[in-house]
Amino acid sequence: MAKPGHSWNRRRSKKEEEEEEEEGEDPVDAMIARTGCTAQHWALQECMAEQRDWRRCQPHVQAFRDCMAQRQRPRPQDPEQPQRSPPGD
Repeated sequence: MAKPGHSWNRRRSKKEEEEEEEEGEDPVDAMIARTGCTAQHWALQECMAEQRDWRRCQPHVQAFRDCMAQRQRPRPQDPEQPQRSPPGD
């Protein structure tokens, strides 16, 4: 049975955590882990679990947003690598 992702209703029991580990990693968590923003994501999740109101978690929302935006910006090309010319030249 699939578990709902990002549940803010309650903390998981040790047994639930072990079962989830056996089922595999949540794809959303895996994606966030690749961005390097896991700490901000979990801080936001904790705030949401405690406050149950995203408006009270705005500092966490902004920190996560800033982290994700920084990671998603296109990186400038390495000046050491030659640039490819368009086909047909």
